[in-house]
Amino acid sequence: MAGIGTEHLDAQATAALADAFLAEDDVLRAARARAAENGLPVLPPAAGAALRFLAALLDARSVVEVGTGTGVTGIWLLRGMRPDGVLTSVDPDPDYQRTARTAYAEAGVPANRARLIAGRPIEVLPRLTDGGYDLMSVCADPLSYADFSREAPRLLRDGGVVVFADPTGRGAAAMRELGQSLVESEDFAPVLLPIGTGLLAATKRPAR
Repeated sequence: MAGIGTEHLDAQATAALADAFLAEDDVLRAARARAAENGLPVLPPAAGAALRFLAALLDARSVVEVGTGTGVTGIWLLRGMRPDGVLTSVDPDPDYQRTARTAYAEAGVPANRARLIAGRPIEVLPRLTDGGYDLMSVCADPLSYADFSREAPRLLRDGGVVVFADPTGRGAAAMRELGQSLVESEDFAPVLLPIGTGLLAATKRPAR
């Protein structure tokens, strides 16, 4: 990586460099291949690495994920969390969750570290513990993100982080509206990270 910063890189080259910086192993590549077989969009490796970084930075013990998919994002999150941390992942499709459970096992994740809940996130999230999560990762249908964002202040501890991603890149309008609502919110301090199609992240401010 000695060449970083020594020459100008355009956006495409920078994205390729970011994806290659932490190469995915066989387990992640297999989970990504299963997603492709099912026509399921997945975040690029650089976005997964960013989520792992955030989980490690927060020393996350409890993470809630909206959109289990085939387990790609969950594996990245689990690898950044504390060794005793628990990932709660919500997805309406139980078949995807069974596939994700296989991926977690292949990654050597103990079964008690992944709590998979099959159901509509808009119905499941209100039942989760107030202030019980260090990190909330949302990778689903951007048209529902405004609803999910309303649950984030209740679910996250002070200093916790919520991350929204649009793996398809087709939810730009919804993401812009969500971003503006976070900018105007007194609950969060947001940032838009130019990774993949964009990671919209925000940290929960303490009550004032």
